[in-house]
Amino acid sequence: MNIDRIVAAAKRLAGHALRTPLLNAPFLDETAGRRVLVKAECLQRTGSFKYRGARSALSVLSGNARERGVLAFSSGNHAQGVACAAREMGVPAVVVMPSDAPALKIANTRAYGAEVVLYDRATEDRDAIGTALAEERDLALVKPFDNEDVIAGQGTCGLEIAEQASEAGIGEADVLIPCGGGGLSSGIALALEARAPHLRVRPVEPEGFDDVARSLIAGTPQVNARMAGSICDAIVTPTPGQLTFPILKRLCGPGIAVPDEDALRAVAEAFTRLRIVLEPGGAVALAAALFHPEDDRDVIVVASGGNVDSTVFRNALNLLGKAV
Repeated sequence: MNIDRIVAAAKRLAGHALRTPLLNAPFLDETAGRRVLVKAECLQRTGSFKYRGARSALSVLSGNARERGVLAFSSGNHAQGVACAAREMGVPAVVVMPSDAPALKIANTRAYGAEVVLYDRATEDRDAIGTALAEERDLALVKPFDNEDVIAGQGTCGLEIAEQASEAGIGEADVLIPCGGGGLSSGIALALEARAPHLRVRPVEPEGFDDVARSLIAGTPQVNARMAGSICDAIVTPTPGQLTFPILKRLCGPGIAVPDEDALRAVAEAFTRLRIVLEPGGAVALAAALFHPEDDRDVIVVASGGNVDSTVFRNALNLLGKAV
């Protein structure tokens, strides 16, 4: 993986993926005690950054592979990204999703035209289910993060961050990124290495599911003890990816873990101060910036997704005494 592959993905995504804004609000700066700039990937197609990687991966498939169709496994955002890109390109799509994924994400994936296969994430192995279905139906498997074309697509977000940080006059800074398997974090890290080496990626995860943070400390991939129990469903994965971890290990700073309640508070702050809607998993980096500051340097936060159920969103706003 290198910058050339990310640049190639950017060319394929031109006219499809959106160049999302880098937002700022004085009230967030005051809360954090430093300037906080928010890369609003919640405004991307399908409501998350995942469209970038999905479209990138599908766009390099052969004609025969597109005709047979694709398979993905996801808690929702990759599912929607693949389903949307597949519909745009006339490709059949099957998506394996956990049965406890937010109802909105399941409904949206079906609405894009994909066939949804549900499983129990606490007792069943999604990778095994997905691999078996792909082999049985001869489908091209589009993994959510352990796929070089997916990583390259997510890296296009890093190209934009480099440009926008320069425009905003950002010097040395950390780029905080919600992290599951590491596709977005590794893609952005590769882009910044080439285009903005003064910006350092730091992955952010929910407490109790911080396999990446622990892996960076240990130097080898670590596994989460459980796969359920956090409201940050979008970024709960068993362990870092085989492709992503070497990139994370080489390029990222220490990981950060935040409690679910802080993620909910960040959802409320994003809506109140920026008028953007985030899901808890997409808000963990903002939570780290606002409630766990380590210094007073500028910080860039990726708000990675906004596909939140209405009940969770109301609960978040209630933490600030607000009502929907």
